[in-house]
Amino acid sequence: GAQAGFGPPAPPPQTGWERLSELWRRDEQQQYPEETVNIAKSAFTAGVVGWLYGGLPAFVSARKAFIERSHGELFQNRADAVQSAHRAGLRSFIRYGWRWSWRVTAFATIFNVVSTGLSAYRNKTTISNFAAAGAFTGALFRMHLGLQGLAGGIVFGTAFGIPAGGFLMAMYGLAGETLQEKRTRERRELYEQKLAEWQSRLSVTEVLGQTENNAQGRPEMERAREL
Repeated sequence: GAQAGFGPPAPPPQTGWERLSELWRRDEQQQYPEETVNIAKSAFTAGVVGWLYGGLPAFVSARKAFIERSHGELFQNRADAVQSAHRAGLRSFIRYGWRWSWRVTAFATIFNVVSTGLSAYRNKTTISNFAAAGAFTGALFRMHLGLQGLAGGIVFGTAFGIPAGGFLMAMYGLAGETLQEKRTRERRELYEQKLAEWQSRLSVTEVLGQTENNAQGRPEMERAREL
């Protein structure tokens, strides 16, 4: 441990596999890379959007169907009837919301993991990364339907990936750099800073070592003169 501290800093990842493995490692501040955090945030957002997309129409539809079915039924009062309709709607909201939520979350997460992984491996962010990620995710979701389903999934996934990638690339354009470019720049700056600090410590150590040698050399020279 002590010797490692005196060694030169490790250079930034050079190969695609090194950059890929770095995505899932914490840094010195015990934080995951921004890309990895974004995957988790996107998964949560996709889950909420999917739940609302599937749940809200189901809630309205179930509530309406309950009211139509229960015209001839007797309720204690109006509040009881409203509560019963709400309960019917809520059951559908949970059931269909969950059904959509996990699918949208899984699709978004796989898409983001693949596109982020491709960008890290290739060390550049392009539309083709998103198109490939969309095709892979679409194929994965439809492969259980056979060859026709697989082909349909690839077409759907690619059709989703290209505009999604185009939108993200436009956002990166406004920011001035992609996440991959930002990460490469930050890695290089951190390495250069650590290298400068190490070289500074090294020169101080050399000066101290020289001073110590000179101090030890003087008494020996004096003794030699006395003899």
